[in-house]
Amino acid sequence: MRKLSVWSCLLFIGIMAACQPSEKSDDKAELSIDYEKYVLPNGLEVVLHEDKSDPIAAVAIQMHVGSSREKPGRTGFAHFFEHMLFQKSENVEEGAFFKNINDLGGTFNGGTWTDGTVYYEVVPKDALERILWMEADRMGFFINAVTKKDLEDEKPVVQNEKRQRVDNQPYGHRSYVIKKALYPEGHPYSWEVIGELEDLQAATLGDVKEFYNNWYGPNNATLVVAGDYDKEQVKAWIKKYFGEIESRGNDEVMAPNPVVLQENKKLYHEDDYAKVPDFRMVFPTVEQYHPDSWALSALGEILSQGKRAVLYKKLVEETEYAPSVFSYNSSSELAGEFTIGIRAKDGVDLDSVYAAVQEALVEFEKEGFSDKDLQRIKARQETSFYNGISSILGKAFQLSSYNEFKGDPGYITEDINNILAVEKEDVMRVYEKYIKDKPAVITSFVPQGQLDLIVEGSEKATVKIEEVKPMEEATMTDLDIDADYTKTPSEIDRSQVPPLGEMPLITPPTIYETTLANGIEVLGIQNNELPLVNFSIRIKGGGLLDDPNKPGIANMITSVMQEGTKNKTPEELEDAIGQIGASVGMYTGNEEIVIYGNCLARYFDETMAIVEEMILEPRWDAGEFDRIQKAQINSIKQRNANPNSIASTVANKLTYGEDHIFAKPLGGTEESVQAITMDDLKSFYEKNFSPSITSMQIAGSVTQSQVEKALTGLNEKWPAKEVTFPEYEMKGVDEEGKIYFANFPNAKQSVIRMQRLAVARDHPDYYPLTVANYGLGGNSGGKLFQVLREEKGYTYGAYSGIGSSTQKAPFAAYSSVKTNTTPESVAAFKEVIEEYKQNYDSAELEKARTALIRKEAREYETLGQKLSLLQQIASYGLAKDFIQKNQEELKAYTVEDMKKIMGQYMNVDQMNYFIVGDAETQLEGVKALGIKEVVKVDEDGNPVDNKIETM
Repeated sequence: MRKLSVWSCLLFIGIMAACQPSEKSDDKAELSIDYEKYVLPNGLEVVLHEDKSDPIAAVAIQMHVGSSREKPGRTGFAHFFEHMLFQKSENVEEGAFFKNINDLGGTFNGGTWTDGTVYYEVVPKDALERILWMEADRMGFFINAVTKKDLEDEKPVVQNEKRQRVDNQPYGHRSYVIKKALYPEGHPYSWEVIGELEDLQAATLGDVKEFYNNWYGPNNATLVVAGDYDKEQVKAWIKKYFGEIESRGNDEVMAPNPVVLQENKKLYHEDDYAKVPDFRMVFPTVEQYHPDSWALSALGEILSQGKRAVLYKKLVEETEYAPSVFSYNSSSELAGEFTIGIRAKDGVDLDSVYAAVQEALVEFEKEGFSDKDLQRIKARQETSFYNGISSILGKAFQLSSYNEFKGDPGYITEDINNILAVEKEDVMRVYEKYIKDKPAVITSFVPQGQLDLIVEGSEKATVKIEEVKPMEEATMTDLDIDADYTKTPSEIDRSQVPPLGEMPLITPPTIYETTLANGIEVLGIQNNELPLVNFSIRIKGGGLLDDPNKPGIANMITSVMQEGTKNKTPEELEDAIGQIGASVGMYTGNEEIVIYGNCLARYFDETMAIVEEMILEPRWDAGEFDRIQKAQINSIKQRNANPNSIASTVANKLTYGEDHIFAKPLGGTEESVQAITMDDLKSFYEKNFSPSITSMQIAGSVTQSQVEKALTGLNEKWPAKEVTFPEYEMKGVDEEGKIYFANFPNAKQSVIRMQRLAVARDHPDYYPLTVANYGLGGNSGGKLFQVLREEKGYTYGAYSGIGSSTQKAPFAAYSSVKTNTTPESVAAFKEVIEEYKQNYDSAELEKARTALIRKEAREYETLGQKLSLLQQIASYGLAKDFIQKNQEELKAYTVEDMKKIMGQYMNVDQMNYFIVGDAETQLEGVKALGIKEVVKVDEDGNPVDNKIETM
């Protein structure tokens, strides 16, 4: 029996195939699933699910191998193998997954966690056989094709991933510190999934072959095929391509190995990138599917989520130590962890935070919790279930995960019933057993120079910080030619690429539209496949209507308007939404304020009544305003700890011009947010909230008449008014761009963006520009990705594209690169773009044309995708059939059309370069390129002198 890892369970919970909800009054769910499972003689477990809703198919292969199967001294291999298997195999050409699947109109990726690895693809159904051929080749015909050069070439890619996700992020080393402290040396969870870089660097070809032969056999995997296909034909293909692969290696299931701490372990780290102190408290718990795991998950939510939660009330409301707090249980195959986390406000002593957590837990012991909180968790299960099943990829994930780790593809029924069976007594029992007075790992991550904020008695954590060294030229000359090898024998000719089937017929959804008497424009798609509804209400303006002298008002108003209504306290509003298992929220964008929701169709009227109340009767709660204002200031302090945020701030200011509202941070500055008053929010609401500039988009199992009826209150109670939109002069394109360099001391990666203003979303050049960009940076097969990652190993990924806006949006190329390759990467960006433009030919155009036309098969699958289609139409004034019109235009494009578009919008001479990196080691190298004038700027884009600044 194989067990499901927590990563899979949490990510894919509620995702399953066609089912029927229970109509019984008890708390049990009766969910059925239509699937077929069988096992090949070699041990490969196959699960098939047919879904004729859309002409697409998904393939997922779940391998029962993650970082827990590694050996000390050889950590990171499972994740490294995930990378290696995208490269090539005996019969699949090098880079085929990166280059070819997007060109087929599909999507793909993979993932590794402690206990497993998954590979997946979603393609138009006529490409299904080809995908099965590719997957079988890397499962059974991979290892002979791997050379030492392949091994060495992939090492920098994984190293760059670690730099991007760990080393160059605030608090990025926290997980490493916690795992080393929580688990004893040698425990399979005592190292991170990405592993130790020195282990990876020391890996040999022999190590690679040993790991592959141990863990990558068909007997250690589940294959799921979901979607629109002929089942008997798919069975024949599976037998043809997978049937002869021999069983091999290890498929034994590891026994649970939970840990126990004898005493608290307190550790601290001075974080180069942190701006505010961070506190974590982690208790050891139980493995996934342990009888206590469901109650522990409920405990995590009850302690921290919601206005009544004791940690929220103590840390956020009473002491005001933090803008938010969270807790959760994370159970994996071998062991579990219960985490309490607080990102404190600037300058807050973490001893005070620790004391407040302990006080909150004592109050929880005495007072317990409300029945409503447990009911909210249970009410959400049905909605979550249906939300997941609108995607065939989600179904494939769920089927493969439950099968591989639990032995039953349909285990979701029991899983959800175990959640529904949790009672208050269970929650209090697991609290007493695993949390109350139990030892924990306690970490204090604080900004440099703020050791006075750490928890008393903490010891310095051991953290490996990579030293930035000058770039060395690769010395792989003796490995440039692939070694000769003998192909694995096969009963079929695997070198023959399977042909595509008949191109599937694609039927766009029918869109209805209506305009209410007060001006609200409604676009909808009725889809009865699931008893769900997704909707958004979009009010034009957003950040565009902000006060340029006090930015941040538009952003704050949506936060405050979610905190209660005239007739409901914040707690009562939260309950009203939670008790029907719905989700409702608001956010502010540059050009719109959005109210969004998701609910079961039977609760659509109740959900819309709540939304109506939120829009028409805001509470303007003074206490919540004060909390949100302080939280936003704390968030702004952290913004400059993120190199990507700095790059966006600098690029926006210097691209739009400092007088344009888009040059101001949407969230405001510390000074502007501090100056905002409740009256500012009320004034913005009175001036800028009007049905005359409002639209609604809805997709789901409700009719047009039901929608119109649910909108009666908004139509009758919300009178239209005129809203004045300011006109901002937009900065012109720089004929000779510059390189702007913002210093980020000791950065392990440099963020690089090069961009210039192009066109608005509704401009005739927008679509041809996206077509021209396809082969440059629109996907992993693009030239930028292939050169900067695959050929040179500078980065984890490099892309380009144009944003969507009613205003002119920038065309940009971007990446995060290894620090010591910054000058070389800047030069490579320029060279790749210029060569792409110069060498663009009919083959490149045909590749883009085929991919973009075939991709339509995936455009309308989920309710979210249907809603996105409606949102584009509403926000940018597009035709309802704009996708079909674009494709007709695409068929007529010529190479000359593409070269003209590229000459106009991809001219590197007119692009500004924005770099955020370590100026001390990289600035002079960038200057030495002589490409453009180099201007040193601060994190806000203001010029500074040549002195190396610190942030």
